[in-house]
Amino acid sequence: MHLDLNDAQSPQALLTEVCIVGCGAAGITAARRLLELGRTVVLLESGGLDYEKAVAGLNAGQNVGEAYYPLEESRLRFFGGTTAIWGGRIAELDPIDLERREWVPNSGWPINWAELSRYYAPARRIFGEPETAATVKDLAAAGVSLPGFDPKRIEIGLWTFDRRFDRFVFDACADLVEHPRCTIVTHATVKNIALDRGAKAVRRLQVRSLKGRDLTVTAQAFLLAAGGLENPRLLLASNDVMPHGIGNTYDQVGRYFMEHPHARGGRVVGAKAWALLKAFGRSHVAGARELAGLLKPSPGVQAERRILNSSLTIAARQPANAAPNWGMQAYMSLKHGMAPSRQGRALWKLTKRATKWVQRRTDPLRPWLLHRAGLRDLTLLVRAEQSPNPLSRVVLTNQRDDLGVPRIALDWRTTRLDVESVTGLVSALDEELRRLGLGRVQPADWLADPDGGWRTDPLISAHPIGGYHHMGTTRMADDPHQGVVDATGRVHGVENLYVLGSSVFPTSGWANPTLTIAALTLRTVDRLEARLARQRAA
Repeated sequence: MHLDLNDAQSPQALLTEVCIVGCGAAGITAARRLLELGRTVVLLESGGLDYEKAVAGLNAGQNVGEAYYPLEESRLRFFGGTTAIWGGRIAELDPIDLERREWVPNSGWPINWAELSRYYAPARRIFGEPETAATVKDLAAAGVSLPGFDPKRIEIGLWTFDRRFDRFVFDACADLVEHPRCTIVTHATVKNIALDRGAKAVRRLQVRSLKGRDLTVTAQAFLLAAGGLENPRLLLASNDVMPHGIGNTYDQVGRYFMEHPHARGGRVVGAKAWALLKAFGRSHVAGARELAGLLKPSPGVQAERRILNSSLTIAARQPANAAPNWGMQAYMSLKHGMAPSRQGRALWKLTKRATKWVQRRTDPLRPWLLHRAGLRDLTLLVRAEQSPNPLSRVVLTNQRDDLGVPRIALDWRTTRLDVESVTGLVSALDEELRRLGLGRVQPADWLADPDGGWRTDPLISAHPIGGYHHMGTTRMADDPHQGVVDATGRVHGVENLYVLGSSVFPTSGWANPTLTIAALTLRTVDRLEARLARQRAA
């Protein structure tokens, strides 16, 4: 059933077994799994079924740290969330990403790789993928010739692409709308998470629409799936019982904000450009899958050079400090100058499909010719792991949105280790390229000054700052002094409140987070179901 809180006929109170806040990939995945398990679910979505400027205005906030995207535009508030415009990249974290690395302060997950990896197979099914991850053998079988890098030095990783752009939008979720035990409420923004007086459990959620209609939701369990900026905002703003916010007894909520920062890592010169562009400059069709290769430092190199698990690709890009070309300017204007409404998204999808169609038929010839003409470099396009930094954080401000909820300020901070990790990866790649006779790397100038901070470059990507990946702000930890939720995703000290999404990641790893979000969501729902079953049996 679908209800709209803006409707005068909408109820003022709902009672359910599980209430989920947020209808993005995490919230929808959780709802489907809970319904399979026989539970009754209420799904709350702050927005409607499509983009609305007034609702998007609830996202507005301040950037007070390093330069970042405008917060109003950095995530979407409508059914389906930011997945309505995501790039579809699917990838697993590596085992080392979950380990305690003594050269990476604050690293280490409270769950191990074996525990996480068993949820990747069912998570892949959510995206229409085979249960097993693709390998470089799949690329080779598709006729892609890859350099013979020593895997003890440089690893070739893979992205798989979900080619269904609208997998989580409302029109694709008829199963939820029609389910007799599922109630979806749109235009329903949570204003407050109300705890009992002992601060041991959530009693209810206080919800309001921009038209001023109120709703109270009571449930046995509550799941926050509102993203890496809104999850901490809701916890911090719900301070009527706990003055510093829920889960924030030890000042952990909002800390450790991480992105996957993007940058120009340098360029390859004296190269066999055709071979490198053919291997890494575009995606490839391998059977039913679309794949793209990337380069990472091996675990041994990470330990040897004390660096993070960052990644890069080799692509034809304009030289540093060049004037933006008209094609990139047109694309950027289309993507960022147009509201992400249904019509705007359709035009963006059409443009993206057309671009891929052209690339399939002209690459690597087109970029190779531009490179030969001196108009393009063989650029190292970095998508980095960011170290978990407690000073990189989300905080509340004195400003309030139209519903009276405090707005946030994002104080994003990178560290010297982030820069040194790119230097280490670029250096390891240079050694391998020279060994194989494929060229050599000229590192970007900014890498010579690790204390100078992270440097982005608008010429390298349509997303030059980062991947819009908001991670770490309600991190998992066994010790409440070190994190916000425990290893099951439950907020420390609150028996029926859980957090879903990449905000629980203790470290970011190299991989795009969506697949891991789905895997962790399935795991958390399993743990919640076991808890509810015990309560029923008691």
